[in-house]
Amino acid sequence: MMILVDVFITYNLIFLHKFLFCIHFCLGNDLYLPMVINTWGFKQANEVAFMKLLHGGTAIDAVEVGCGFCEAMQCDGTVGYGGSPDENGETTLDAMIMDGKTMNVGAVGALRNVKNAVAVAKYVLKYTTHSFLVGSQATKFAIQMGFREESLSTKDSKNIWKNWQKDNCQPNFWINVVPNPRQSCGPYKPNYINNFNSIVNKFDSKNHDTIGMIAIDKDGNIAVATSTNGARHKIPGRVGDSPIIGAGGYAENGVGGAAATGDGDIIMRFLPSFKAVESLKAGLSPQESAEIAIKTIIKYYTEFVGGIVVVSANGIFGAACHGISKFPFSITRNDFPNTQVQEVNCLNSFGT
Repeated sequence: MMILVDVFITYNLIFLHKFLFCIHFCLGNDLYLPMVINTWGFKQANEVAFMKLLHGGTAIDAVEVGCGFCEAMQCDGTVGYGGSPDENGETTLDAMIMDGKTMNVGAVGALRNVKNAVAVAKYVLKYTTHSFLVGSQATKFAIQMGFREESLSTKDSKNIWKNWQKDNCQPNFWINVVPNPRQSCGPYKPNYINNFNSIVNKFDSKNHDTIGMIAIDKDGNIAVATSTNGARHKIPGRVGDSPIIGAGGYAENGVGGAAATGDGDIIMRFLPSFKAVESLKAGLSPQESAEIAIKTIIKYYTEFVGGIVVVSANGIFGAACHGISKFPFSITRNDFPNTQVQEVNCLNSFGT
């Protein structure tokens, strides 16, 4: 009799364990959602976004206010006004916002003289059937929508530009031009005789090009947003990966979302955020999906510097990176509402 009782208890404990396991991983929404995750250690941006969710805001609302916070606070000088002047000393902004419920997107590139780029991107999503507006025309759209036109330059950004000029415009992004881009400033012209490479800007923890943020609200709706002032000393007119759908970010309800950061000129060639979400759809974990996205890039570019965060529809997350030792990211989730900055060790050029 005692043996039967023990078997009954053991059987029920196993069943209970499996039931809780399913609740934890299959029905994780109640445990993990709402949640917000962003690239790098931008804790306050996460907290602002998470509070928006707690007060009934949607995932779209959350990523807008989170990235908008970084724009206003000039996070690390890589987001918002007053950072990353181009070769002419001007700061321009790129931003994107994607609704994983409708798959609608709004984005702006090389936006001039309007500070709240992610909000302008939301207006593109909300009030047009377009996906992407660029340059001065994007500025005209923003002004028409009621945004204020103002300079994005500051004393600091002007000093960065002046010091760069004094250093013979080093580093820069030119190759195969004259005069030699390794030794002097432009204007440049094509060089058909000799190949001259420049000392190219390196992306690192202070030149990482973006904030990418993913939010999942209590209803399971997923949104992603990005915002950046681009690569420092970029050639005027350059747009990086941040506003490119599938490169800087991607989201799909019921599947998950991803946001990438780093060397945008390389990132946009591989659409790692789209690839990561498709990997989730194929049944891979967020960590596996993140690593595959990065491995795809370093197969061709062993010097690549960047990272990606990936989250599944039920709030499980992963991250991967290359070119730096560790990649920090911020996570706020229902089971730990106090924002944590976690780190992942980066892959080497062999993908391990």
